[in-house]
Amino acid sequence: METALTRLVGVRRPIVQTGMGWVAGPRLVSAAANAGALGILASATMTTDHLRDAIREVRSRTDAPFGVNLRADAGDAADRVRIMLEEGVRVASFALAPSPELIARLKEAGVVVIPSVGARRHAEKVAAWGADAVIVQGGEGGGHTGEVATSVLLPQVVDAVDIPVVAAGGFFDGRGLVAALAYGAAGVAMGTRFLLTSDSTVPDAVKARYLAATVRDVTVTRAVDGLPHRMLRTELVDALERSGRIRTLAHAARRAAGFRRLSGLTWRQLIRDGLAMRHGKDLTWSQVLLAANTPMLLKSAMVDGRTNLGVMASGQVAGVIDDLPSCAELVERIEKEAEEVLAQLAELTG
Repeated sequence: METALTRLVGVRRPIVQTGMGWVAGPRLVSAAANAGALGILASATMTTDHLRDAIREVRSRTDAPFGVNLRADAGDAADRVRIMLEEGVRVASFALAPSPELIARLKEAGVVVIPSVGARRHAEKVAAWGADAVIVQGGEGGGHTGEVATSVLLPQVVDAVDIPVVAAGGFFDGRGLVAALAYGAAGVAMGTRFLLTSDSTVPDAVKARYLAATVRDVTVTRAVDGLPHRMLRTELVDALERSGRIRTLAHAARRAAGFRRLSGLTWRQLIRDGLAMRHGKDLTWSQVLLAANTPMLLKSAMVDGRTNLGVMASGQVAGVIDDLPSCAELVERIEKEAEEVLAQLAELTG
């Protein structure tokens, strides 16, 4: 199934496995890449040394193209870009818009630049700056998200830019892929669906929690870091929403200290990263700390399996997923479903 996305990055199928922190490690990324999708390695939760090792491990597992997700506003972003270039990674994705200068530097080195956006104006901005493609996530998507549904946002962005658009937020099967293509997208990006595969290193008990969730168990809260964040409703989410300012600040400081030790960041870098995530919002200091150490909250659940002490970012599709296929089985199934839907449509219009 060839599209502008497959031609741009050299993959066989127009499907992207998104760069989920603590989830999109070498095993999942290489499995997605070997299945014909574009696997994206999550770097924000890695030290720079770990990032280099992870890139090399992915390359040892697959000859297929893959990418690395970066935080353009991170204090060590320049070091991470340098490692990417030294290791020959040819696709860079971004959760926040990279600067025109960074886009130019990457493109000059032959890297395909694919920022993720949640609004039409942001897509227009990065396209004008030279981005090669854009992932547009509607409100159904997991993690930090907006209010506009994919079905409304996607056609706006497709009409606004002349670069390939990849649809994210609410996709999990072949019907969704066909729908995205019908809107004019060049493919789909999926996070939760790849998290819930046998190749994902997320603990089995955590996967079971996702599989047991209904669509009503996936909520949007500002209690974690002051920004709209889509996740499963857990004991921690309930506690944060009930907590007063002093208790929340103490909780945030403890978590921040743990993440600082794990990541090797200084307190100054940690606070700087937290402030960068504010996006101009009027956040309290506890929210700034929580913004900076949200990766630690994710780690508690996604790595340590402590769902009562962590957050579980999730798209709404968690409520309709009920199995754990391998990446190969998932991607092949999506392609087969898409072909069947297209054949049915051809019969209807023939």
